[in-house]
Amino acid sequence: MAVEKRLAFSIVQFLRDQTHCGALNSDEQESLEVAIQCLETTFKISSSDCHLAVPQPLTEIFLNSLLKVRACTHPGTNTSPMPGDIERAEQLKNEGNNHMKEENYRCAVECYTKAIDLDLRNAVYYCNRAAAHSKLGNYTEATCDCERAIGIDPTYSKAYGRMGLALTAMNKYPEAISYFKKALVLDPENDTYKSNLKIAEQKHKEATSPIAAGLGFDMASLINNPAFISMVRVPKICRAHRNMSGMMSNAVGGPAAGVGGLSDISSLIEHTSTFLGQQFAQQIQQQNPELIEQLRNHIRSRSFSGSAEEHS
Repeated sequence: MAVEKRLAFSIVQFLRDQTHCGALNSDEQESLEVAIQCLETTFKISSSDCHLAVPQPLTEIFLNSLLKVRACTHPGTNTSPMPGDIERAEQLKNEGNNHMKEENYRCAVECYTKAIDLDLRNAVYYCNRAAAHSKLGNYTEATCDCERAIGIDPTYSKAYGRMGLALTAMNKYPEAISYFKKALVLDPENDTYKSNLKIAEQKHKEATSPIAAGLGFDMASLINNPAFISMVRVPKICRAHRNMSGMMSNAVGGPAAGVGGLSDISSLIEHTSTFLGQQFAQQIQQQNPELIEQLRNHIRSRSFSGSAEEHS
């Protein structure tokens, strides 16, 4: 039963990755969650059974199996595709590249997948599909494709760079830094890799900051909160205070109140929230000035370099 449990655990991991990719509607999400519960109940496993995990994700095992099948079907050919397949695969790759430019990422994935089916040994197709998966938020699939591309061509710098981007998006900063550095070894003058390496290093520094730990709150949640980002960007406390005072006067029907009177209460709440948030920022600024600067640096670097990267 041990083998069956490990297989079931791998399937559950795969299904969980799908629920986190953000590409499913609510009904599909619910269906996968039910399937996960059924598998866990049937095989008596749970997410805490880490000893059942295998070294490779299920998708990677599946790809390796496909390669072996192709090798058996065409013995002695080193899985080389037929000339007609190569030409068609290139056409599909170009179609996928066009879909990427038009931001039709799902169509791009389909084109690259068809190209891979025709030519399993072309690292470019896997690397391009990794880029499309990343755009869809399918970072686990992106890392699997990058691993396959690197396995085919260990000198393919773009595969290391895209692996770094996917790992950064998954908050796996040390691993991302390692891959960006490998990309730079292969392509030392690439400004995109240099920029993304700095971003990953900065994010790693923020995630492990003793300043944030000393404050006793979740740094990651705070710096990704839109309200807090707005607060840090616009620390105009005095003006917010004046606006709040005016709204308070209107809301209670004071001298400056208009016909609406209490109709301005929603605006009052909005300005009060802004003012209190900015007071909080001012307090942190006084107690930990380094933290505010660190947060501003994070906000400035929220977008990765290379978003307009060309595809091979």
